[in-house]
Amino acid sequence: DLPIAEITFRTSAAEESIKVLNKELPDLLIGAGTVLTIEQVKRAVSAGAQFIVSPGFNPKVVDYCVENNILITPGLNNPTQIEMALERGIEVVKFFPAEASGGLPLLESMSAPYSGIKFIPTGGINLNNLTSYLSNQKVHACGGSWMVKDNLISSGNFEEITRLTQEAVAVMLGFEFAHLGINEEDEAKALDSANLLSHLFYLPLKEGTSSLFAGPAFEVIKNRYLGEHGHIAIATNDIHRAITYLKMKGISILPETAKEKEGKLKAVYLNQEVSGFAIHLLQK
Repeated sequence: DLPIAEITFRTSAAEESIKVLNKELPDLLIGAGTVLTIEQVKRAVSAGAQFIVSPGFNPKVVDYCVENNILITPGLNNPTQIEMALERGIEVVKFFPAEASGGLPLLESMSAPYSGIKFIPTGGINLNNLTSYLSNQKVHACGGSWMVKDNLISSGNFEEITRLTQEAVAVMLGFEFAHLGINEEDEAKALDSANLLSHLFYLPLKEGTSSLFAGPAFEVIKNRYLGEHGHIAIATNDIHRAITYLKMKGISILPETAKEKEGKLKAVYLNQEVSGFAIHLLQK
């Protein structure tokens, strides 16, 4: 469920780990972290690393990577370093150590003058603050190691590592049931059904152009749309991340159903049905 991993050069096993992962998991995007020298960059790339991450902004290391078309995400925590990155054409940087440096408040104030750069906060990221960081429009992704604690690795407890990783992905996506869509043949039948739901369960009725809502949980479609019976609407924290995640699962979207508001994608149907119900993805 998590298709990317950073292998840090904090131990002598880094190179071999990258080689093994590349061989055993060819679909995994593997990078090298805690890269401090040009020599380590060369060793990491030779082992198969597809990107480099450094804890700080070392101009020699960064320049070597840029000059050799090696993707690098340098660490920084101040405006001067942001401008150093922009000067080199780097558009994604690591905000490190995120929490110790001042957390989300610092990131928001520090990044305000710069529109052409995205951040990957690491250092102190956990389930409790993950969604807060990811909700910031300038956060490209978050990095964390709470899923792969030393004791879990040393004890071979990969079931727990898997559970924690899946939990992190679930929290990131924040999937929730939004409403049930019910297909009707025409507007008159839709109105009858919506009125019945409203009357029986004291649900407020709200009429729109193509449907009626009985409370927030029921949408009655005036003219039959996708799905034999209707649709199930699932809300998510980030519709673009959700689409990417579902694509990994082999599920695509129906682009012609996409709805935008102020230039941002707000809703789209999936090319997938469940028991005669289409699935409708919604941005929270």
